[in-house]
Amino acid sequence: MTTKTLRVAGNLRSIRAMLAAVLMFSIMDTIMKLLSAEFPAMQVAALRSLSSLPLVCVYVAWRGGFKSIMQVRWPLHLLRAAIGIVMLSLFAYGVRGLSLAEAYTIFFIGPILITALSVFVLKERVNRARWLAIAIGMAGVLVVLRPSGDGFLTLGGLAILVAAVCYAVSAVAGRVLARSDSSEQMVFWLMLMMAVGATALALPDWTPVQARHLPLLAGLALSGFLAQLAITEAFNHGEASVVAPFEYTALRHRDRLGAVANPARPNYADRRRHHHRQRPVPDSPRNLPRRGRTSLKTWCSCHRQSGASGEQNGPPI
Repeated sequence: MTTKTLRVAGNLRSIRAMLAAVLMFSIMDTIMKLLSAEFPAMQVAALRSLSSLPLVCVYVAWRGGFKSIMQVRWPLHLLRAAIGIVMLSLFAYGVRGLSLAEAYTIFFIGPILITALSVFVLKERVNRARWLAIAIGMAGVLVVLRPSGDGFLTLGGLAILVAAVCYAVSAVAGRVLARSDSSEQMVFWLMLMMAVGATALALPDWTPVQARHLPLLAGLALSGFLAQLAITEAFNHGEASVVAPFEYTALRHRDRLGAVANPARPNYADRRRHHHRQRPVPDSPRNLPRRGRTSLKTWCSCHRQSGASGEQNGPPI
């Protein structure tokens, strides 16, 4: 097979992995938003890593990865772990006060940063078609999510922005690390280091986990584990500038998951439908108060009298 054929095959493999990663991360983000209402941001980051760590250990053991688990590039692993802790804690802090639509609009600057970094760090060639795909994807985000903009200039919005920068740097660092380390090594050390570091930082303000949180933690463990495997696979085999734009497919999952995370905050279309459905009809028996149970005949009589006198008084209560 030629180099070009191998590159195309690697990109296709990575795109499929990215589509799976986006779905799992969308589920994980929704669960993190629900947990952020009850736990400190750093504890949410710790719970994300701690819950997935047992599944990661089982996966690495099944793949036989523990034989060479110590033969890694430690500086890059430590860098990714530190960045991961900052990213998760800031994201958990940001979504506490922002809707997922607002958070995603800010966070989706990530693919743009990844593409830019891939040019300078990975020495990838990014043609106009790739930049156009990213521009169209970002425009689609703004059209579909219709962010109000109220949360952008807030601490939560700034936290999400910094989290997006951390994600981009971590993705590019992972691409560099994949040149020498295996997927098993990358997933294991990232999850273990984040679990240890985030837990140590969260201990002073640790909030006890209750039984009612266990279903959410189970979902967080599974979605986080599968998402980490998929995202590692995506950036291991394909060009970062090709894979990154497919993160915009998260828009497919936004409505359903956003309704779960923000049950009291309907989206734009829901608000419009609700407005038209609840628009009052003036001088209608439907608007009469239930107190007194005024009959339709009495209301009509009062309406004729008020019309004759030029006054618009309501029926007697």
